[in-house]
Amino acid sequence: MDVTTRNALRRSLDTRARRWLLAGTLAAGLLCAVVLVVAAPRADLTFAALSGEVQSLMSVLTPLFGVLLVRDRRRASGTVGVLPTVLAVVLPATVIGVAGVLICAATLALTPGPVADEPWRFAGTVAVGSVLVQIVAGLVGTGLGLLLRSPVVAFLATIVVPLGLFGLLGAVEALRPAQPWLTPLGSVRNLLAGDMTLLRWAQWLCVLLLWGVGLNAAGAAVLRRR
Repeated sequence: MDVTTRNALRRSLDTRARRWLLAGTLAAGLLCAVVLVVAAPRADLTFAALSGEVQSLMSVLTPLFGVLLVRDRRRASGTVGVLPTVLAVVLPATVIGVAGVLICAATLALTPGPVADEPWRFAGTVAVGSVLVQIVAGLVGTGLGLLLRSPVVAFLATIVVPLGLFGLLGAVEALRPAQPWLTPLGSVRNLLAGDMTLLRWAQWLCVLLLWGVGLNAAGAAVLRRR
């Protein structure tokens, strides 16, 4: 691992503001899990159900780490490659994903009384999917951070653009089958439900290529043209 990548990895979490951002993200996930245990019917309470809500909520904030890393790159003296910045966001995304898995597992295990039948069904797939969801979210942050100069606008775009496309496809009945192929939210639902098939893995891979690889490649191309 070269020095530039190591420095980017260090910056991803090595500031007080980003540690607070990480703590706030995990606190939001924990609060969501507790509220679900209290409010949701116990018969519907499973690891997958908790993860679907908790990881989705935390994935709203995960892109901000990517946006901030791109801002660091712009402020750095000299020329810093795009690839180290993109790779660095995997660290906070993985931390958030793994911590979310632990939060959901602990909350379900400590829930008093009966819960749903087979509460741990697909737990392994959901755990892996949780980390993958956060990594894609982080990559969306770096991609839009590279495309848009303002960090505030870039962060807002990480919410508006994916949800807007999801809603647009959902508004036309003929286009709804394209949601899991073209939008993160469409594939997130499948990953966090845990019941993955070969087709659903292909859909997630398509989303990764579009929003993880393609978006960042477009951002890098825009930087070169500038």
